[in-house]
Amino acid sequence: MPSSSRGEGSARASIGARFINSRLLNSPWVRPLALLALIIVGWDLAVRLFHIPAYLIPTPWDVIQAFRTEGAMLLREAVPTTIATVSGFLLSALIGIPLAMLIAGSKTVESYLYPLLVFSQSIPKVAIAPLFVVWFGFGMMPKVIAAFLLGVFPVIVAGVQGFKSVEGDMHDLARAMKATRLQTFAMIGLPHAMPAIFAGLKVSVTLAVVGAVVGEFVGANSGIGYVLQRSIGNFELPTMFAALIILAMIGVILFWIVDLVERFMLPWHASQRHEVLVTT
Repeated sequence: MPSSSRGEGSARASIGARFINSRLLNSPWVRPLALLALIIVGWDLAVRLFHIPAYLIPTPWDVIQAFRTEGAMLLREAVPTTIATVSGFLLSALIGIPLAMLIAGSKTVESYLYPLLVFSQSIPKVAIAPLFVVWFGFGMMPKVIAAFLLGVFPVIVAGVQGFKSVEGDMHDLARAMKATRLQTFAMIGLPHAMPAIFAGLKVSVTLAVVGAVVGEFVGANSGIGYVLQRSIGNFELPTMFAALIILAMIGVILFWIVDLVERFMLPWHASQRHEVLVTT
């Protein structure tokens, strides 16, 4: 083979290797997984070097063994927690976005309602969660309400900020074009508020997981929160850590779904355009 052909082949191989390496490094999953691997290694080394007893912090291997023995049970118990989380989150979106529209569109509504919403967030949900059990009994409803109460406030705050961020010149332009209030809202108000609304939804969906677990702590016989409570009482630390990992995975997956919906609905937003430029 001529030396020039060999040189061209090696150059192509080098370019291909650099391309693959760049794609891997720019992948959104590589860096978090690498950091997670480092955290797990550091966790295992800390337990071994400092001789931390298993009843305080289990080793990663003990948690893996808990997944092997209790994995089916954990997945089964994750179903009611996920249902309560999603139900509370959807309720937060269905109620929070219209409330944000009312508050942003009326000074009177804002003066009456907004301070009460802020006041309601100052009350710990753990303190009032037992009332939901008294009022609604054991079951799904107390968990959904707890998830809703924790998730609705970020949606309202972000929505109000988004609807109020529309510049006055845009409203003047709509009035000059004789657009109706509905047309102004559909073409100007809602598109400008959507990025802020999705930011609130991302916070809301993670808080809804916490709310569902709070509801399971105070009155439930199923769910990941119930597993956590039982594991703590029995000092089953590996099972408790495995349940915490399941909870984190629920939050990450739901956050990822909301992010995908945002990318689908807001491809024109600056953050999405910047991401496309970076990946290409």
